[in-house]
Amino acid sequence: MQLLKDRILKDGIVKPGNILKVDSFLNHQMDIDLINEIGKEFKARFSDCPITKILTIEASGIGIACIAAQYFHVPVIFAKKAQSLNLDGEMYRSKVESFTHKKVYDVILSKKFLGPEDHVLLIDDFLANGCALLGLIEIVRESGAVLEGAGIVIEKGFQDGGKKIRDMGVRLESLAIIDSMTDDSLTFRED
Repeated sequence: MQLLKDRILKDGIVKPGNILKVDSFLNHQMDIDLINEIGKEFKARFSDCPITKILTIEASGIGIACIAAQYFHVPVIFAKKAQSLNLDGEMYRSKVESFTHKKVYDVILSKKFLGPEDHVLLIDDFLANGCALLGLIEIVRESGAVLEGAGIVIEKGFQDGGKKIRDMGVRLESLAIIDSMTDDSLTFRED
């Protein structure tokens, strides 16, 4: 998606440790016009799938998933990283390690929102090592729902997450795949 790649080159900041900061437009401050185009692109790429739910993980994926969901006309559900008092009933649980936070989370999702009748599209902002997606895939499989695929805004193609997910047979659509990153530049995989 050229619009996204151009924005990453213009406003993205590469930090040591293979960190790409896109907080000025994607995951802290959100450029809604750009994210609207991202939502349209996910709809175009998964238009052949009978999506009934979009699943993401808190927090950065929620806004992107919500805007994408308006094109599919389906609800968004998200796995929470913490148990709270207002969560009740039976839960799906999975462990997820955050690449940027260097922390393992127990993610949970109420069983009342996902079941065998659902066709799920996973949406997230980044794919690095694949831990978040693997956790969400585990939840979808435990629910008995059909996993239609995963939509990622930015994939770090030089890390192994994308390969892991594709090797599992999961349809993975990444809008921008970064092939390499150094302290002062990055290159994209050609479409």
